[in-house]
Formats: sequence, C-alpha cells, structure tokens
Amino acid sequence: MRSLTPLEARVLGVLVEKQATVPDTYPLSLNALVAGCNQKTARHPVIEATEAEVLTAIDGLKALSLVFEGSGARVVRYEHNMGRAMGVPGQAVALLAVLMLRGPQTAAELRLNCERLHRFADISSVEGFLDELAAKDPPRALRLARAAGAREARWAHLLCGEVAEGPAASPAAGGDGVALGELAALKAELSRQSAQLERLEALVRRMAGDLGIDNP
Repeated sequence: MRSLTPLEARVLGVLVEKQATVPDTYPLSLNALVAGCNQKTARHPVIEATEAEVLTAIDGLKALSLVFEGSGARVVRYEHNMGRAMGVPGQAVALLAVLMLRGPQTAAELRLNCERLHRFADISSVEGFLDELAAKDPPRALRLARAAGAREARWAHLLCGEVAEGPAASPAAGGDGVALGELAALKAELSRQSAQLERLEALVRRMAGDLGIDNP
C-alpha cells in the first residue's frame, strides 16, 4: 500500500474516531467528515480542509479499500475498512487513529487518548500492540528517539511515510520529569479506581442491610 497523504490520514483517523464516539451518526456524511477533519480539539495540527479536498482524500482512500461509500441513504455516507485492509486488530486501529489525529505520543498518552476508542488495561498492553505494529512488514509505527530530558519515548505512525523526529513536548514541571501525558493517564486511572471503590462500598452497604448487619 502506498503512503497516505496527511489529509487522507486525517480523514481515516476521523472515521475511526467517530465510529466509536458518535455511533448514532456513523457512517459519516461529507459535512460531518469535513467538520471532524477541521475540529479544533484533539487534533494536531489543526487544519482547514475544504469539501473538495476531503472528497479527493476520500477517493484516494477508496482506491486503497480503506474507505467505503454507503448505499441506500439519501445522503452519501462514508465508513472505514482500516482493520481489514491493513490486517490489524481493533486495538491497533485505535492506536493508529489517535496517532493520525494527534501526532506522536508516549504510550501513556496513547492509553489516555484512546480511552473512548478502546480501553487498554495498562500501558504495557499499549506497548505490546505498538511493538506489533512496528514489527509488521512494512512497519506501521515507530518508536522515536527519546528527547533530552524526556522520561518516555514517543511513538509515531508510518502510514504517511518516514517521520521527521521533531522535539518532544516539555515534561511537566518538577524534578521527577514525569511527562504531562503520563501524569494525566495516572490521574485517569486513579479516578477509575475511585469510582470502582465507591461502587463496591455501596454494594457492601446494601448487602449488610439485607442481612441485618450494622454497617458503620
């Protein structure tokens, strides 16, 4: 498969993202797809693509069997075929989509940013799928050289060809050198565990009440 253009990668990433986040409106109309490509949040870089440019990108992706055009609806709608066309599992599709939409990221950042597309159990599982993508022929992902002062290496997709290794994001303030994405991932995990603990405590209180046991 040839390398994708940056806009083709953006279109493909948007289709994968919206399938998971707004399933009621998926497959996407052209208007929704353009809006997703030009979205100001969760995108790097932010772009201003026209309908004509997005249609050209769609045609290129259709030729690679990465995108299909829906039939039977009054409005033409588009859906991706990324997993089947590239021979990768859904977890890898989620990782590639987030890399296409947000640029290079650490495994911790990817775990956090993939939350709505696929919930990875831990960072090591993210790294496992990234390693599989890097080992494919041709490779689909690449671990970038760790920047000076950075604790974790970033990953990038290779669907648009070779990657120019730019500077990494600055680590969070403080002497421990923890990256912002890693800190956010830890906070998200603590929040999830706190919610789970609250549910367990409520269950224990309810069971104690049913059994007539005092529960301070």
